[in-house]
Amino acid sequence: MSKFTRIEEMWRPDDRPLLHLTNEDLMPLPPPLNHPSLDRPWTPLTEAARQQYECRLDDTCAVSVPKPKSPAEEAELVRKFLAGLDKLFAREDNWTFLQPLVLTLEHCARCQTCSEACHIYEASGYSELYRPTYRSEILRRLYFKYVKHGGLVSAWQHGDIQLNWPLVARLIELAYRCNLCRRCAQVCPIGADNGLVAHELRKLFSQELGIAPKELHDNGTMLQLKVGSSTGMNALVVKDNIEFIDEEISEKTGIEVRTPWDVEGADILLIHNAGEILAWPENVGAFAVIFTVAGLSWTMSSELAAYDSVNYGLWYDDVQFARIALKQIEAARKLKVKRIVLGECGHAHKALSVVADRILLGDANIPRESALTLLHELIMSGRIKVDPSRNDFPVTLHDPCNVVRLMGVVKPQREILAKIAPKFREMEPHGVNNYCCGGGSGFAIMSGNNFADWRFHVSGRKKLQQILNAFQDCLDPSIPKYVCAPCSNCKGQLRDIIKYYGLWDSNRILYGGLVELIVNAMVDVKPGFIDWEWH
Repeated sequence: MSKFTRIEEMWRPDDRPLLHLTNEDLMPLPPPLNHPSLDRPWTPLTEAARQQYECRLDDTCAVSVPKPKSPAEEAELVRKFLAGLDKLFAREDNWTFLQPLVLTLEHCARCQTCSEACHIYEASGYSELYRPTYRSEILRRLYFKYVKHGGLVSAWQHGDIQLNWPLVARLIELAYRCNLCRRCAQVCPIGADNGLVAHELRKLFSQELGIAPKELHDNGTMLQLKVGSSTGMNALVVKDNIEFIDEEISEKTGIEVRTPWDVEGADILLIHNAGEILAWPENVGAFAVIFTVAGLSWTMSSELAAYDSVNYGLWYDDVQFARIALKQIEAARKLKVKRIVLGECGHAHKALSVVADRILLGDANIPRESALTLLHELIMSGRIKVDPSRNDFPVTLHDPCNVVRLMGVVKPQREILAKIAPKFREMEPHGVNNYCCGGGSGFAIMSGNNFADWRFHVSGRKKLQQILNAFQDCLDPSIPKYVCAPCSNCKGQLRDIIKYYGLWDSNRILYGGLVELIVNAMVDVKPGFIDWEWH
């Protein structure tokens, strides 16, 4: 099947997918995965999934949109899409992002600089369907035809388009073939943001059609609003888990730690991604050790949604985003803390530190800070004493998109690593030019049908290449290696992709956060905080 997909195929009425990728189509991988036998085969989409869900795009199914039962149901969904399209370009309905959206659609020069920067487009073997401008071109044509009500001259100038359910169904899936990493926006010479286009389409589908991945909406936002955490843990369970973590970490490090809860007037309200408590408890424990040794005034909150920094609404629905953010801020205001410090979670950084500024007015605009800048202050001031020889193994740094490119927090983590990791080496490129881990915008928790294979083979392929290249001089399994990823969602993606390709067993590549490396180097802590054998 050709990798060149014409726009006109998007409204093709049959169920045949527009694209089928094989490993031979994809960007080559470096050693040790440069042999075809080591690039694992794809899991085919089941016939049951094809019968039940809309799978017309690319032989992958991420959103699991049920097939309409009748032409009348299809027509109603198209009507709702058109209504949502009007709202997307109405100031009263979309004042938050309307201006950059319109500028992107009206002024993109199709120079394809963004395509050259897109890790998904490159990793796919340059498949036309995954160009950042491909989905934007579809929305652009819809905008000029149905919002601006252009006629024949407009169709000649901007390109015609036919709106039907197959186009909408394919566009739903296509909106979830972008990590929203905004690398495309960073390189655009006129400031167009094709990542924003994907986000706005997701918002339209959620708010008007009620369509969003269940991992983000049902198992994410709705669960968090109901019990307080996207993990399903309520405050009681979270406290019990952290009490257990405190005990384990105290024994392991020799530092007595007790996480303080609901302390009114504390300097810092620390909010973790609750997934850390279940999947990476050593990260939560490391924060407690550092804050205890540094003598900080801090607390955690047991208020609904405030013990979990997750805000999946950031990826698909502004209304759901606001519901979570306001609850987190209200908890901080209730405790009268001086500032909120966000643990190692990239999307939580962007959600509460940047996007939330659009809705936080007056005394709700509580100062919010990245843990990375606080950790930098503690390390560089000498309040935390470190012995870098304890981290005498190769370390590379993954830059979470939402922290580095979208917030500009670049130097603190590097200056920390320069002080605690003598064998630190950069990935190339790095900093604001980094590539997404491939799990951004919700992908790290989306594994329905065969979508996990797509994120391992396509969206995560460039990061896999970067990691292997960073360790090319030490791939021997006798040498343990550490990928430092100060972001919970990035760690989830790295965990899955390292396991998928067997890189722990074959090359001893481990992943983890920054605070674990800090505690591993602390002179006040028993040696061996990072347990290589356990992994």
